[in-house]
Amino acid sequence: MKKLKKLVIACDGESASGKSTAAKLISRKYKLLLLNSGLLYRYASKLIIDKNPKNYIFFLKKKFRKVSYKSISKQNLHSEKISNHVANLAKNKKVRELINSFQKKIIKRNNKICVEGRDIASKILAKNPKYDLAFYFKCNLNVASYRRWIDLKKKVSLKEVAESLKRRTLMDKKRKNSPLIKVKDAILIRTDKLSKKKVVSKMSYYIDRLN
Repeated sequence: MKKLKKLVIACDGESASGKSTAAKLISRKYKLLLLNSGLLYRYASKLIIDKNPKNYIFFLKKKFRKVSYKSISKQNLHSEKISNHVANLAKNKKVRELINSFQKKIIKRNNKICVEGRDIASKILAKNPKYDLAFYFKCNLNVASYRRWIDLKKKVSLKEVAESLKRRTLMDKKRKNSPLIKVKDAILIRTDKLSKKKVVSKMSYYIDRLN
């Protein structure tokens, strides 16, 4: 395994495609800071759900000025209520600008980082700084739904989870601002066809080829 002084990785993918697990494992292996952009949107949704502010852009700006990514990452932000809310919130241009700004400050301070989300290679790491490698994650809806259903401890029906994931991915791909796309040079990772070990092995193969 090479010791790289700089390594910037973009991980994009559909809902419950396994990108979070893969990003976590590869970050651990290469000692990268892991930045999960989805958690930032989920945190924003949780704040709005809990506080119901009149002007939520002003409210979120104030909250994001005071919070650290570390404290956000320690919160439990995976619930169906948040998932259903965040799909609409993520379409808002001002919310995206606010969260993009928050992310870029972290990215510019770290030259060994893995950023995971839905518009990382196409927007966040498109330039200044640009990713060294981009991965795009896909997973069959049935497999993705079952995994998310288990993560949610079967608190909602499998059918509801499948419908929610399908709706979220469609909204992500169709939204006007920073839609979910696979950039031309992104390496496709099919997590329904590969085990966790093989996912890490495939990603490592491309990382270790970097000069």
